[in-house]
Amino acid sequence: MSSLDLSHCQELDRQDPLAAVRDRFVLPEGVTYLVGNSLGAMSKDVPARVQEVVATEWGQGLVGSWNTAGWFDKPLTVGDRLAPLIGAGDGQVVVGDSTSINLYKAVGAALGMRPDRAVVLSEAGSFPTDLYMLQGMTAWTGRHRLKLMDADRGNLQQMLTPDVAVVVLSHVDYRTGELLDMQAITEQIHAAGALVVWDLCHSIGVVQMDLAGCDADFAIGCTYKYVNAGPGGPAFVYVAPRLQAEAQQPLSGWHGHKAPFAFVTDYEPGEGVSRFRISTPPIVSYAPLEVSLDMFAELDIAQVRSKSEGLTGLFIELVDQECGGFDLEVVTPRDADRRGSQVSLRHPRAYQVVRALMERGVHGDFRSPDVLRLGFAPLYLRFEDVWDSVVALRAVLEGEEWRSHPEPQLTAVT
Repeated sequence: MSSLDLSHCQELDRQDPLAAVRDRFVLPEGVTYLVGNSLGAMSKDVPARVQEVVATEWGQGLVGSWNTAGWFDKPLTVGDRLAPLIGAGDGQVVVGDSTSINLYKAVGAALGMRPDRAVVLSEAGSFPTDLYMLQGMTAWTGRHRLKLMDADRGNLQQMLTPDVAVVVLSHVDYRTGELLDMQAITEQIHAAGALVVWDLCHSIGVVQMDLAGCDADFAIGCTYKYVNAGPGGPAFVYVAPRLQAEAQQPLSGWHGHKAPFAFVTDYEPGEGVSRFRISTPPIVSYAPLEVSLDMFAELDIAQVRSKSEGLTGLFIELVDQECGGFDLEVVTPRDADRRGSQVSLRHPRAYQVVRALMERGVHGDFRSPDVLRLGFAPLYLRFEDVWDSVVALRAVLEGEEWRSHPEPQLTAVT
């Protein structure tokens, strides 16, 4: 008899202190949604909040809502509300723009604070937008160079040469789900005289963080994954208080000016983190994020993290138990302290397996060349969903249902 079964998973759900939170989300019938690490599910309160912004604040308040509805200050006020999720405080986070733009700001500021160093160091396995932005930035300046450490970061210390100005790292590896030791690595980078920019896209909302306690310099990230702010939700940038007076980000838009409504000719950066603003914030896109932050304010992030570890750990155990002999390899670290909220499996037909799973109602995603990537969002996933997903995975592999699906088209969204 199996050591883990459906009744065991259902008992875990009965004991789950976050079980009721699931009812606050829109979840299509018959779908086990394991793609929260790409796009989170929608809160049921989002339509009403968006309607309020559109019909009342915009429709009735018109231009006056920049003041009466607090539109102008959204990047800072929402930043203060998001800050606890990353272990930051008031006046340390700006919410707005995209992850790519915020990376450009943070790296540009870091380079300005290390004028005698010319190297930007990142990881070969980093998410492509980070690499592409760094390639573009260093090519454009003409005096900086991008160097890449190994994908597993095993040669980080060797690469921390005296010419390294800033290191860009993902807190959670988007392919493998590995969670890095932020404090230890930050100390290592500082010891080499460099600054660090942490990409938190795959950790915010599911991993407890303490940017201030780790003495991190900068951090960036999105809000549409585990924070559930919707497609195109505004991203964020964190700047350590000790750096804010010195940091000069390269995109000097008028909202980052010390006195934006003076409309003077020359740019003068604003005080503190406000200088990391650029221009008009996308007001409607803040509405879903504010709904999510309302929800997170009611929750204990330690419980969220504990459930995340439980979901991913159960999935790995069940894959071992139910799917042995099917050419699957668990890529994600088995140690809960070293993994985010996803589990990645390697299979030679990973893309086709993902497609076959979707036909069974289990939605995951694929990363080239052979990784099946499954995200476990603690706010709306049940332990029973973990059981159902592994049952479906076994059926797809055992019946070779993947054979009816074509090879991947890498230009398409998966």
